[in-house]
Amino acid sequence: MLSRMKHGRVTELPEDFYIPIPLDTDNITLLSPFLVPQDHLANAGTFYAMAAYMFFIFVVGSFINALTVACTVQYKKLRSHLNYILVNLAVANLLVSVVGSFTACCSFASRYFIFGPLACKIEGFVATLGGMVSLWSLAVVAFERWLVICKPLGNFIFKPDHAMGCCVFTWVFALIASAPPLFGWSRYIPEGLQCSCGPDWYTSNNKYNNESYVMFLFCFCFAVPLATIIFCYTQLLITLKMAAKAQAESASTQKAEREVTRMVVVMVMGFLVCWVPYASFALWVVNNRGQPFDLRFASIPSIFSKSSAVYNPVIYVLLNKQFRSCMMKMLGMSGGDDEESSTQSVTEVSKVGPA
Repeated sequence: MLSRMKHGRVTELPEDFYIPIPLDTDNITLLSPFLVPQDHLANAGTFYAMAAYMFFIFVVGSFINALTVACTVQYKKLRSHLNYILVNLAVANLLVSVVGSFTACCSFASRYFIFGPLACKIEGFVATLGGMVSLWSLAVVAFERWLVICKPLGNFIFKPDHAMGCCVFTWVFALIASAPPLFGWSRYIPEGLQCSCGPDWYTSNNKYNNESYVMFLFCFCFAVPLATIIFCYTQLLITLKMAAKAQAESASTQKAEREVTRMVVVMVMGFLVCWVPYASFALWVVNNRGQPFDLRFASIPSIFSKSSAVYNPVIYVLLNKQFRSCMMKMLGMSGGDDEESSTQSVTEVSKVGPA
């Protein structure tokens, strides 16, 4: 058991949750986020606003990502090595939206985590697993683009088998990163307004070694993927700018350079919006133990990370003309022209790399 001093007495804190603010009560279990509404943390309007937003993420994220998977099953033309990775990203996003966003929506609507301590651990694990797969998939997409367009390995061809291997890697590493709290290295508890669950950033109890787990996640699940994305896309931009300069008279090359530059900026910004709040908040808490903070703001990083289930497919899938064309066909709309222009655009971009 953890403990807290209150008016000269020791108040026992349960293992399943932690509320990092002073409370005027001798028995903190009476305020358990698994038993009673957490109205002492925020007003009802805040909880209901969060519930509405999580409902939006659940509905839209589930629809877009499920449609991505369905289109890939339906159309063989989508089963390229890059699209395998995008589908892997969609599956991870689907996991986050169906499990993480749905449970958060129900809990925010009830103003406490209604599913209980065991479900909290399961939700925290599944959402973290999906988030880690999504995060590493973004790095793999950048790595694949670097190999195909910049050709650092000469005539090496990135084949579907390589893409499948990269997808397996994302799940294996995500499992390694998300499983430890289930076995005592950190723990999964309600976070922020206590209506969604994640790793314990708050406590410094040596029993769980939370600080070391937070640093592990920061280094290997944020810093390394971010460095990979920045390096690969920087090299990609340099290669495209050199090709555009050498082929200044080619309108198609100039257009490809502008389109890819715009996409790179959007991709990097999407990654930062998704993960910087979470990583920054965790590091701040670890390095400022005992400092008070508003739990309403502590919920923001979790909200941003779950929102990636929507804006990741928008960036990586809906802005992919081939995917968009097939989605429009599946929904009974026309999209043949987009598909043709997509094929031409991909050909132009793939030719700008060095031979």
